[in-house]
Amino acid sequence: MYQQAIAQCTQAFLSFEKMLEKAEAHAEQKRFDVNVLMHSRLAPDMAPFLYQVQSASDYLKAGAAWLSGQRPPRLEDNERTIDEVRARIRKTVEFTRSVASEMYADASSQRVKVSWKPGKIIEGQDYLLQITIPNVYFHVAMGYAILRKDGVDVGKMDFLGPINFVDA
Repeated sequence: MYQQAIAQCTQAFLSFEKMLEKAEAHAEQKRFDVNVLMHSRLAPDMAPFLYQVQSASDYLKAGAAWLSGQRPPRLEDNERTIDEVRARIRKTVEFTRSVASEMYADASSQRVKVSWKPGKIIEGQDYLLQITIPNVYFHVAMGYAILRKDGVDVGKMDFLGPINFVDA
């Protein structure tokens, strides 16, 4: 179950790649630097698109790591351009896909410390359901909303990503 949940979050996170392709096409059509969109936000007090990717990345790789008994790889949060954002996406996905399903065997009994609650822990199942999944989806949705607000032609299928239909 844990590996499947991380795989689903990884697919959601990968929707950023399609969004970035569409952002580039939009910027080319409108003749502006696509990197402007990396710093766009929905509201003045909200973090920009770039932060949404970084945060989704952090929650995803942390979930994959902590639930499989590892430490998450550290990424520097120094991305500024669309190419650097793409590289961040690839590094994150490479890590999550490198975690073998058997490494999640003890996921529910993992005890995870979070920096913002000193002296407290959260158990694996609650970490997955209350922190990893909702935060990955929140930040992917906010990234989608930022680009949509800026006129990028993204839609629900870009958010959902590929669906594995089979013949009836």
